[in-house]
Amino acid sequence: MEFYFLGTNAGVPTIQRNVTSIALRLLEERRSMWLFDCGEGTQQEVLRSPLKLSRLEKIFITHLHGDHLFGLPGLLSSRAYQGGTTPLTVYGPPGLKQYIELSLGISQSRINYQLHIVEHTGGLLFDDGQFRVESALLDHRIDSYGYRIVEMDKPGKLNQELLERYGIKPGPVYGKLKRGESVEVEGGVMLHPQDVLGAPKKGRIITILGDTRPCLNTVVLAQDATVVVHEATFLHELADTAYEYHHSTALQAAEAAKAAGAGQLIMTHFSSRYKDQEQLQPLLEEARSVFPNSLLAEQHVLLPVPISVLKR
Repeated sequence: MEFYFLGTNAGVPTIQRNVTSIALRLLEERRSMWLFDCGEGTQQEVLRSPLKLSRLEKIFITHLHGDHLFGLPGLLSSRAYQGGTTPLTVYGPPGLKQYIELSLGISQSRINYQLHIVEHTGGLLFDDGQFRVESALLDHRIDSYGYRIVEMDKPGKLNQELLERYGIKPGPVYGKLKRGESVEVEGGVMLHPQDVLGAPKKGRIITILGDTRPCLNTVVLAQDATVVVHEATFLHELADTAYEYHHSTALQAAEAAKAAGAGQLIMTHFSSRYKDQEQLQPLLEEARSVFPNSLLAEQHVLLPVPISVLKR
């Protein structure tokens, strides 16, 4: 799993940074990509990246402010021209369906793939046995949601030495045992998964939050997360401004990650007053004073999701 940030700026695009869009690449897990928010210019940033819209499986919109949404109609209509023919599901707050259908309808855009639009007000969005995605309302000027992606635990490693004693070689039997099925081996002996499998590999938890003031649900969604992506629009010296505009500071993002017991914090959604990565360094220093494992998101830079996870 990898993060790829297509935009990290708040409000409006700048020469240095585009507005919000975050790709989560599920390479080994399902060879697909999920997108979180789709600000203006997202499809141009995709063209400058190693990402492929043909791999896009799901889009999650945190809220309906333009810097998180205005790139969606263009990306949806262009996807087919980039080989995207598989079904695509878009999740977001009420009003999303009207926005998409009106934009595509007035422009007479043609979508030649199945497009599903799921409006929600939080709760469990789906569970396909591999991933579970939940959402909860945050504290912003309009309804804004955070998403918690839970990767299911994976079977432990097979004890090949023991299997060889039973005369079992790599093949279909390995697959059955990994799926939790018992198998009969030579001599009528029943071999059960717990006999040959090591401890399960704990799945990762990823939390991606929309625009928000500090609130309880940021901690609830980020509880024991492997990685939490949190907005950090301002330095804490501008905490009053952040509160007025329903945003968070770098210090508040770090406090949320610490309270949640998260493993890593990635900050994004930076005010235009911080022109480049050098001017963003004080935000990083501020966050690390509370939560040392903090990072700044940077456009067109891959950030792998850590393998090691917290116990839960």
